[in-house]
Amino acid sequence: MEPEGTTEGQAANLAQSAALKLSQMSERTKQLGTAIQDPDRQRRIILVIVCIALLLDNMLYMVIVPIIPDYLEELQGRAQSAVVHTNSTNSTISKTPKVNIDLQIGVLFASKAILQLLINPLSGTFIDRVGYDIPLFIGLSVMFLSTLIFAFAENYATLFLARSMQGLGSAFADTSGIAMIADKYTEEAERSRALGIALAFISFGSLVAPPFGGVLYEFAGKRVPFLVLACICLADAVLCLTVLKPFSNRERENMPVGTPIYKLMIDPYIAVVAGALTTCNIPLAFLEPTIANWMEETMQASQWEIGMTWLPAFFPHVLGVYVTVKLAAKYPHLQWFYGAIGMVFIGASSCTVPACKNFGELMIPLCGICFGIALVDTALLPTLGFLVDVRHVSVYGSVYAIADISYCVAYALGPVVAGQIVHDLGFVQLNLGMGLANVLYAPALLLLKNVSQLKPSFSERNMLLEDGTTGLYDTIKMEEREKKRKGLCTTIDENGIDTFAQRSYSEEESSGGEYA
Repeated sequence: MEPEGTTEGQAANLAQSAALKLSQMSERTKQLGTAIQDPDRQRRIILVIVCIALLLDNMLYMVIVPIIPDYLEELQGRAQSAVVHTNSTNSTISKTPKVNIDLQIGVLFASKAILQLLINPLSGTFIDRVGYDIPLFIGLSVMFLSTLIFAFAENYATLFLARSMQGLGSAFADTSGIAMIADKYTEEAERSRALGIALAFISFGSLVAPPFGGVLYEFAGKRVPFLVLACICLADAVLCLTVLKPFSNRERENMPVGTPIYKLMIDPYIAVVAGALTTCNIPLAFLEPTIANWMEETMQASQWEIGMTWLPAFFPHVLGVYVTVKLAAKYPHLQWFYGAIGMVFIGASSCTVPACKNFGELMIPLCGICFGIALVDTALLPTLGFLVDVRHVSVYGSVYAIADISYCVAYALGPVVAGQIVHDLGFVQLNLGMGLANVLYAPALLLLKNVSQLKPSFSERNMLLEDGTTGLYDTIKMEEREKKRKGLCTTIDENGIDTFAQRSYSEEESSGGEYA
C-alpha cells in the first residue's frame, strides 16, 4: 500500500506543478500581450519588422549578383553539351552563349525594378485604402514565395518569374513599411531617426548581400543562400501576423481618404524631392552592372576585389545617416541643404571614379557616393512625410510609393542603359555625365527652403487644402482618448467632440466626406 500511496502523491505533485507552470505561462503570455499593446514598444517592434523586410528585399536584390552569371553559364553549358551530344556541327554556336548571357543578365536584373515601377502606383493607392499592415504582410508573403522559387529554379524562365514576383512583393512591402514608420513616428526628429535606421538596413542589405551570396554559393550551392533568406522572411511574416494582427485591426475603417497619387505627383515640392531621389541613385544603379568589367580591363582586379567593391561603402553610408539625423534634430529647417550637399558629394565622387588606378583608390569615390546618397535619402524621405502632413492628408502610402518609383526608375534603367552607354560613349563619359547631373540638380533643392515654415497646424492645413481634413494620426489619437475614457466605445461621444473643439474646428468642417 505504501508504494501505491507514494505513487499517487507523486502524481498529485506533478499535476500541481504542471498546473502551476501552465498558469505561469498564461500569466507571461498576458504580460507579453500587454507589453506589445504599449504604444512605444509597439512602435519599436513595428520598426524592427519593417527594417527586416527592407533588409531582406535589398539582400534578395543584390544576392544574385555573384550567383546568376555563373549559374546561367552553367545552364548554357548544359544546353550546349546537349546540342553537342546530338549534333556534331556546333562550331557556329560557340560565340552566341556569351551574348545571350549578357542580355539575359541585364533583363533579369531590370525585371524586378520594372515590375515594381509599374505596380507602385496601384500599391500606393491600395495602401491608402486598407492601411499599412495588410500590404506589408502581402509583400512579405510574396517575397517568401519568390525566394523559394529562386532556390529551386532550374531554368531561365523560372528565374525570371521569381525576379518579377520579388518586384511585386517589394512594391507592397517597401512602400507600406516606410509609410508605416512615417505614420507611427509623427515628431520630425523621431521620424528622421526611424527612417535613418531603416535606410541603414537598406544599405546593409545591398552591400553585404553579394559577399554573403558568393560565399554560400561557392561552398554550399545555389539553394542555400535563398533558403536562408526565405526562413528569415517567413519569420518576419509570422512576427507581422502576430504583432500587427493585420486581418483583425479595425482602425482602418476610420482612416481618412488619402490624396490621390496623381495629385501628389503634380505637387511641385514632392516632384523636386522625387527628382532628387532618382538623380542621386543613378550613379549607384549605373555603376553596379558596369564597374566589374571596367575593373577587370583597367586594373586587372581579382574576383575577390570585384566581390568586395561595395562592402567598405557601407560604413560611410551609416555615417551619413547618423550625421544627417543629428543635424536634422538641431537644425530641422536645413533639410534641403543637407540634400544639396549630398548631391554635390555624389557628383564630385562620380567624376573621380574613372581616374582611379587600383582597388584602394577606387574605394574613396565609391564611399563618397554612398555617403552622399545617405545624406540625400535621410534628409528628403522625412521631408516627403512632412509635405503630406502640411499640404495634403496625413496618409502616407501614395507619397512613399512615389519615392519607391523614383528609386525604381534609376534601377530599372541601370542594367539596360548603362552597358549601352559604356559601349557607345565610354566609361569615363558615363561617370562624368552622372556627376554633372547631380551637381546641376542640387540647386533645385532651394525650392524646398521655405517648406519648414509650413506648420502642421489644422488652421494652416485648412488654408492650404480645398479639402481640409484631419490626418490618420489625429484620428487614431482621438480614438485612443475615447478608449481610455469610455473603454471600447467606437462612436464619437461628447468627450471626443470636446477634444476636437479644443483644436478649434468641428468634426463636420474637418472630416466631411473624407472618411472611408
